[in-house]
Amino acid sequence: MSVLSENQIATPRNGNSSESPMIDIRGIDKYYQSPAGDYHALKGIDLCICGGEFVSIIGKSGSGKSTLLNMITGIDRPTTGEVYVNGTAIHAMSENQLAAWRGDNLGIIFQFFQLLPALDLKQNVILPMDLAGKYKPRERRERAEHLLEIVGLADQMHKLPSMVSGGQQQRAAVARALANDPPILIADEPTGNLDSKTAATIFALFNQLVAEGKTVIIVTHDSSLAKHAHRTALIADGEIVNEYIAKALPTLTPQQLLAATHKIKPRQYEPGAMILTEGKDNDKFYIVSKGTVEIILPRANQSDVVIAELGPGKYFGEIAFFHHGKSNASVRACESCDVEVLAISYDQLHEMLAESEVTLEALHQAADRHEQENIDWRTRQA
Repeated sequence: MSVLSENQIATPRNGNSSESPMIDIRGIDKYYQSPAGDYHALKGIDLCICGGEFVSIIGKSGSGKSTLLNMITGIDRPTTGEVYVNGTAIHAMSENQLAAWRGDNLGIIFQFFQLLPALDLKQNVILPMDLAGKYKPRERRERAEHLLEIVGLADQMHKLPSMVSGGQQQRAAVARALANDPPILIADEPTGNLDSKTAATIFALFNQLVAEGKTVIIVTHDSSLAKHAHRTALIADGEIVNEYIAKALPTLTPQQLLAATHKIKPRQYEPGAMILTEGKDNDKFYIVSKGTVEIILPRANQSDVVIAELGPGKYFGEIAFFHHGKSNASVRACESCDVEVLAISYDQLHEMLAESEVTLEALHQAADRHEQENIDWRTRQA
């Protein structure tokens, strides 16, 4: 059982479950027709993203990430399922309604910038405002100058796109995406054509926008870039991998993570409910997916002491798996909120680890380390 972890507690952004999500995708399936038959591009996708989150959607080429992006933007429609964005059921809108809705709600940043070559940077930023008719002409010019100043291009605004660097073009594209003050920014491989230093600048800008309340979603195939976001939605073979399994067991391959997603069984616990009891047989490995669990150890003639708290993406139960099969501490749901954990039987965990030696070694080392920490703690209390 994990008693101490490298990151003691992880609190999810916008953790208030009563908050309506900015993006709510429910049971999406998408089929495409081809000469070889129907191609199932998305399979039962469920995804919620709250306002003010920075989320990366990651997956290999052909995994379905671009199709999912098209569902969110309304560029494509689901075969079955529902898509709600900023409270609007976009799957039920007409093309004309969607066009007007996008102008108010979405800012889209493309991999290849898509700036109009005959217009200078300022004119490129003004253009979306002209099309939406959202501001008066003078306000559009002032707003374009302000946005270009925000992205560090105040001294470049009168230059054509061909006269500035790729990084500057991408920053201009960000300014253009912000033109109509949309609550959501969506970026498709936004740093695919940039060097690492310039890419870091773009991600710093995204983080600044998120801090100011924007919701930012990036689509990428680069897992190292995805780490800059607050959450990652990994797609494999048209399905979303459970993000808490991916966080707890990052060394598994996408296919192994997807297999684990199919095997998990969620369990809910009321505040204060006991999940595991010290000394009792345990046959499952647990990953926290909602709320916080408390690791508790007894003290002679005193109340139990909470020695660690584990939040979403943290795990417990690995000591019993690698050692003696019995829980060596008790685990309970925290008193302040409901808790959900994902349970994987030890038989299933054994099958998973047999396919990933690096994950086996990482969990084994964690179990040894955490068991020694338990022993040390008990020794200090003796």
